[in-house]
Amino acid sequence: MCIIKGFYAMDKFDWQIIQALQKNGRLTNQEIGDLIGLSASQCSRRRQLLEQKGVILGYTARIQQQALGLEFTAMIHINLRTHEAKSQQAFQELIEAEDNIQDAFSISGDADFILKVVAENLEELSQFVTERLLSYNFIGHIKSYIFLKKIKEQNHFLIKPKSMSYHHSQ
Repeated sequence: MCIIKGFYAMDKFDWQIIQALQKNGRLTNQEIGDLIGLSASQCSRRRQLLEQKGVILGYTARIQQQALGLEFTAMIHINLRTHEAKSQQAFQELIEAEDNIQDAFSISGDADFILKVVAENLEELSQFVTERLLSYNFIGHIKSYIFLKKIKEQNHFLIKPKSMSYHHSQ
């Protein structure tokens, strides 16, 4: 890896390490090395640098949502009444405090935000929307879309090694 003014270039081995870890985050450095043709110590150094630079953010287990009794998922579009800093901050605090909210994004288009929300059942989802979200005076409009069937879920990024791909250092 070459460091250039706050950026570093990832070579084919770095890309291969990332690909391998996305498929199986439990791989040891030796197993990765065997897959891509590097020693375990070389993989370890590269992996640590990818972690330090913020390319690899962490390692987690993927959990079957329904196994936890979370049968319903919805995307909820939110419009705030105003876009004052106070409303934005209050909404941010709400998002961080609510365990039902899995993902939240500020978006362009008809809505200000989109939330991915999970619930045990339709009643819990309804209560979350009516008793939690609509109880805040800074929320102006809500539109919910309940998932009927999962067509595709991809928990990794499509990665194609590039000869010189630069990523900003943190």
